[in-house]
Parts: sequence; structure tokens; C-alpha cells
Amino acid sequence: MAVPKKCTSRSKKRIRKNILKRKTYWIALKVFSLVKAISTGESNFCFLIRQTKINK
Repeated sequence: MAVPKKCTSRSKKRIRKNILKRKTYWIALKVFSLVKAISTGESNFCFLIRQTKINK
């Protein structure tokens, strides 16, 4: 037998949404600072770019 779902209050929705926004804000800030450091050459971050040959 089907049971109806409980309703989530607006305040709980807002709390969850704000937590998610806060997390994404800090991730974006870290990414921005990393890109800025790489572009100016002040980064200690190492990464490899693989180039693949395309056979025609």
C-alpha cells in the first residue's frame, strides 16, 4: 500500500540550499585562486597535458 511522503518545511529546504551554495562558493574560490596562480607562474601545482595523435 502506498504511503504519502512527508512534506519538507521551507526552512529545511533553505538550510540545505544554503549549505550547498556555501560549499560551491568555497570550491569556486579555490579553483579561481589556483587558475590565477598557474597563469602568473607562481604555482607549485603540477599537471600533465596529454596530446593524442589523430590518424587521418
